[in-house]
Amino acid sequence: MNPNAMLITSSSLILGSTIVISSNHWALTWTGLEINTLAIIPMISKSHHPRAIEASIKYFLVQAAASAIILLSSTINAWSTGQWDITLMTNHTSCLLLTAAIAMKLGLVPFHFWFPEVLQGSSLITALLLSTLIKLPPLSILLITSNSLNPTLLTTLALISAALGGWMGLNQTQTRKIMAFSSISHLGWMALIASYMPKLTLLTFCLYTLLTSSIFLTLNTSNTTKLSTMMTSWTKNPPLSATLMLTLLSLAGLPPLTGFLPKWLIIQELTKQEMTTTALTIALLSLLNLFFYLRLTYYSTITLPPNTANYTKHWSLNKTTYPLAASLTSLSILLLPISPAISAIT
Repeated sequence: MNPNAMLITSSSLILGSTIVISSNHWALTWTGLEINTLAIIPMISKSHHPRAIEASIKYFLVQAAASAIILLSSTINAWSTGQWDITLMTNHTSCLLLTAAIAMKLGLVPFHFWFPEVLQGSSLITALLLSTLIKLPPLSILLITSNSLNPTLLTTLALISAALGGWMGLNQTQTRKIMAFSSISHLGWMALIASYMPKLTLLTFCLYTLLTSSIFLTLNTSNTTKLSTMMTSWTKNPPLSATLMLTLLSLAGLPPLTGFLPKWLIIQELTKQEMTTTALTIALLSLLNLFFYLRLTYYSTITLPPNTANYTKHWSLNKTTYPLAASLTSLSILLLPISPAISAIT
């Protein structure tokens, strides 16, 4: 992409997210969401491949529909209350419409079908943006309006998302689709706790962004988009593949790695809210995610192709250093010892 075009789209992404996070009026919030949508579309379609064009059209249609529902929801609420304040959502119909619109923008079940397809048609760096930065504006709306939304409906959507995200990720062979279903499952954890402890949702999103960024940057470094190429990626850069294994286990939530912290705190908070059955259910559903994370680690570090490969193996080691990927990976693995300080902040 042209550097000037990249500068404009990147600035628009940051501007749109900032407007949504800082605004207190529905019109400004809708404006920020539209800026975000229009800014990411050139990044999705920059390869000019038919799959990328298809992904950008799907993304535009879903996001435009969700933004229209948000505008309709705020208009109905303003009609009944006379207020455009984002924190004053008192109309029942408006709250239901807003919940559906946020679920569409985040990719929660049952509005998740667009997300894996869009990620599959995007480059790894664009997929990273779609999984992290683009989720921030709708998630901030969810946190701001969490007191007005129906907690039972959010809990139902969250549990179904955690179940379907893990279940549909089991038979995938494309790394971007696996990360897409992983994102759906983690968003289920965030939506589950949003009504009870919004700060914990924000902490979970920050740690998820850290873990996902390190994984996508590692995959982009080794140019790994399929499990078959992941099998031989360790020959290019063995240390990077070893840390990828640990980062995947951290994203799975295994102690004593960083990813265990948000799940630990969420289950603890659900137990305090006397929702032990819900906590047990989502903890058991996370085992589905653990299975395909373990499969990824097995492919990345332990196995070799069982048959003759049709592609060249790279036996010459790559001497290039990747400081950003190394820093994020280190934090993704070793952040748990300072968890008492993090939990004290939340």
